Amino acid sequence: MSNKRKIGLLGGSFNPAHEGHLYISKIALTALGLDEVWWLVSPQNPLKSGAETAGYETRLHNAQKLIKDHRIKVSDFEQKVGQTYTAKTLQALKRCYPDITFVWLMGADNLQQIPKWHQWHSIFKSCPIAVFDRPGYTYQALNGKAAHRYRHCRKYAASWGRPTPNFANQSTPSWIFVTHTKHKLSSSYIRKTATNAGKACS
Repeated sequence: MSNKRKIGLLGGSFNPAHEGHLYISKIALTALGLDEVWWLVSPQNPLKSGAETAGYETRLHNAQKLIKDHRIKVSDFEQKVGQTYTAKTLQALKRCYPDITFVWLMGADNLQQIPKWHQWHSIFKSCPIAVFDRPGYTYQALNGKAAHRYRHCRKYAASWGRPTPNFANQSTPSWIFVTHTKHKLSSSYIRKTATNAGKACS
């Protein structure tokens, strides 16, 4: 068994970071036996408009303020290496940190849309992927193009509700669907609520 540190990578705009991100991170630490989770704050999501995204420093600062667990860290790695594509970021991370085993963490909504991502097949080949259930996305995610393409690479916990601590050391491509993680919060919901509150006060 590998003695490398096991790090979960949660990428996104974090526009804004919220309790749902913390919830997923803490479950990942326990369920997957990770040493840390790094939040990779993207300079700009290639699939989203810059007009709907707050400034990078603001998003980074707000994420750092939210975290109280020393095992969860906010990273500006993508900003430093000038990357916005996950496939390229993973390649750069593996070059910079050869002594770390990475696991990519994402919500079920991203499993559904990952075929739109740049070089999405290479993401599956770069490191194991843990997909966390989200309200309204379960069926679409598990019946989408990516889940179908890699259906034979899906791993399962030894029994329902039990941790899978050795998942990080699985050969790639490998992915697991982590159930019972349906947190109601999302960044888009928070932005919409804030906008509506602002209109009500004007």
